[in-house]
Amino acid sequence: MKKLHLGLPKGSLQEATIEMMKKAGYAVHVSPRSYYPTIDDDEISVRLIRPQDMSRYVEKGIVDAGLTGADWVKEAGSEVRIVVSLIYAKQQLTKVRWVLAVPENSSIRSVADLQNKKVATELVNVTRQYLAERGVVADIEFSHGATEAKAPDLVDAIVELTETGSSLKANKLRIIDTVIESSTQLIANHHSWKDEWKRTKIENLAMLFEGAIIARAKVGLKMNVSNGALDQVLKKLPALRKPTVSTLAEGAGYAIETVLDETVARSITPELKRAGAEGIIEYPLNKVIL
Repeated sequence: MKKLHLGLPKGSLQEATIEMMKKAGYAVHVSPRSYYPTIDDDEISVRLIRPQDMSRYVEKGIVDAGLTGADWVKEAGSEVRIVVSLIYAKQQLTKVRWVLAVPENSSIRSVADLQNKKVATELVNVTRQYLAERGVVADIEFSHGATEAKAPDLVDAIVELTETGSSLKANKLRIIDTVIESSTQLIANHHSWKDEWKRTKIENLAMLFEGAIIARAKVGLKMNVSNGALDQVLKKLPALRKPTVSTLAEGAGYAIETVLDETVARSITPELKRAGAEGIIEYPLNKVIL
């Protein structure tokens, strides 16, 4: 049987990735003692790989495709196929940032002030390129962890990953600049991409993953409307396309169904009720394929 070897990110993105795959239609079970999760697709084998290492293993063909951050692909300088960017992170549906930060009371106010200073980060190559592009020479050291705790006693500044910035504030650090923004990417080995069967399988994954992510922020809405209230209700409804309108039996009115942002649904549902909608049902979505 043909098999696609897929790498999933181990660590902070692991839970969010498995949840996304569940929405996409794949049941993935991770054993706490194994790097080889099970998946309910006989054509896919899965292994957990650190995001920092993923692009190198994909480039070498150890796995055909994998999910990792664009930051780690750039850090490794790997030659891989970027299939699709997927905007999801550990906490929320957003890109993440690697930021340059210093202690709140530091005299460093700009990137230029880092000349001949010491910087700690796990993203060494990207940071070195960022500083070089700005004409700054600094001592950049690799940080094995707990980077936020190293300034000011061990280093003058850090480059660290953040979603919300709350952890930096808690450690009394001030952001100077954004070094790079990153999102999760589905990447593929170039030789695997040339294989028609594997490419189709990877493209199918990309389509379903995108659909699952889009669906996380949306809901479906159903309602019934009397003949006289149809126009008023439709005016209240934004939609991904146009709402589906069906005639009820015996000319009793209309059934309307649509997809919209969850934040919009909560604000317009009372307005729909007042405009004449009845039997309003809101339901979650697994996938929205555009």
